[in-house]
Amino acid sequence: MSVPLSIIVAVADNGVIGRDNQLIWRLRSDLQRFKSLTLGRPMVMGRKTYQSIGKPLPGRETIVVTRDPAFRPEGVLTAANFDAAIALAQERAQALGADSVPVVGGGDVYRQAMPATDLIRLTRVHCAPEGDTWFPDPDPVLFAETGRESHPAGPHDEFSFTFIDYRRRPRDEGPRRS
Repeated sequence: MSVPLSIIVAVADNGVIGRDNQLIWRLRSDLQRFKSLTLGRPMVMGRKTYQSIGKPLPGRETIVVTRDPAFRPEGVLTAANFDAAIALAQERAQALGADSVPVVGGGDVYRQAMPATDLIRLTRVHCAPEGDTWFPDPDPVLFAETGRESHPAGPHDEFSFTFIDYRRRPRDEGPRRS
């Protein structure tokens, strides 16, 4: 039995998720949520995302998708392609007793993960910055919203934001019409 795949992403109102391989907002609340959704789990990310973080994050395993066989940072598992990374993450998740495999970026890895994703844990950041990497709105035919929690901007959060959770619909169910 496979462990559910979950995308964890922060997305501006205009779909931007990054610029120059960097985060473009300061949201401590989102970082705390990210930590709670990834601790004790094997995370899958692309090489550029890993390099922007700069190190393995404590309390979770890091699996990096890279075509560069020489890229072998200490404390990180690597895979030559997305499918190999997910297979490795599934093995590690089962060994750890993890309830999900978080996919945490970047844009290309998110695109590859979308067809197999069970959950999307999205933070909608209420701003419209310029960027070079985007994330599409979840397709309502494929994903149902299951939770929403709004937060104002504050001393540790540069913009207001909304946590929105989506779950993949059963294959034979479409969006509910009112």
